[in-house]
Amino acid sequence: MEIYFSFIVPVYNRPNEIKELLDSMVDMDYTKPYEIVIVEDGSSDTSKEVIATFADRLSISYYQKPNTGPGDSRNYGMRKAKGNYFVILDSDVLLPKEYLSKAERFLSNTFVHCYGGPDDAHQSFSNLQKAISYSMTSYLTTGGIRGRKNTLGKFQPRSFNMGLSKEAFEASSGFGNIHPGEDPDLTIRLWKLGYDTTLIPDAKVFHKRRISWKKFYIQVNKFGLVRPILNQWHPDTAKITYWFPTLFLLYIVFSLVTALLGWWYFVAILGMYLGIIFLGATLEYKNLSIGVQSILAVLIQFYGYGKGFLKSYYYIHLLKKVPEKKFKKLFFSK
Repeated sequence: MEIYFSFIVPVYNRPNEIKELLDSMVDMDYTKPYEIVIVEDGSSDTSKEVIATFADRLSISYYQKPNTGPGDSRNYGMRKAKGNYFVILDSDVLLPKEYLSKAERFLSNTFVHCYGGPDDAHQSFSNLQKAISYSMTSYLTTGGIRGRKNTLGKFQPRSFNMGLSKEAFEASSGFGNIHPGEDPDLTIRLWKLGYDTTLIPDAKVFHKRRISWKKFYIQVNKFGLVRPILNQWHPDTAKITYWFPTLFLLYIVFSLVTALLGWWYFVAILGMYLGIIFLGATLEYKNLSIGVQSILAVLIQFYGYGKGFLKSYYYIHLLKKVPEKKFKKLFFSK
């Protein structure tokens, strides 16, 4: 089919990020018509004035609505969009100029109703953002177990960089009201409806992620909290790999206890692993500071996720609590 793309971007109190995203869209080399749908999700600091400055350069539809969360805002935008293929982005990403051209080329050769693309750190990002990006995407951490496989039907796209056909959106009713976790939930429901998903390796975005250690911890802790909920909803998708951050925490405790008893072998293994993280990040970014901060990012990521996962597993799977009641902050009311 002839593809007409609609970008869907929810935004909440981030006008500066929207400006940077739209600047990157202006520079794209894609020559066919496309539209951008921006949904203001109950912001007090709106993007209206920023968006107005792009009116003569980009085809933008702008909507304001009460705060109902990113998932519902994406659904709202897709219902308003004119296109037949939606490209869902977070407001904190930048697009390489060839992003849409590469996505269309792939879909023209191998059409799929839902795709995801990788993320990376832009050269303009801070050292902290680059360290967090390394922690989240490296195959030495969880980057290798978060669905980063170019295997049809297995890759779980993330909503910071996701393509979804209008047909698949209408069949699935889009995103649920959990956040985070709404993107893997949608992916799994698409699989059950018979739709495939895939990775388009060249459809990369630059993703800022969090700008402070505290915000990063809160984010990964929520990731850990939602996974046992998703495993309850979709038990056939549960994997032992989701336990890895928790097991890593337990290993740290075990290695420290054995070190106190005079057995340094396990601490040495831990030190070697963190040393490899330091070396990998330092070589990738050619920056010692990023190497050091990457160690901290990995420890925060594993601690935040592992702690959240264990807590949620205890309440949801052992005590059989209702997720919407036990973890109210993870769910938005429509």
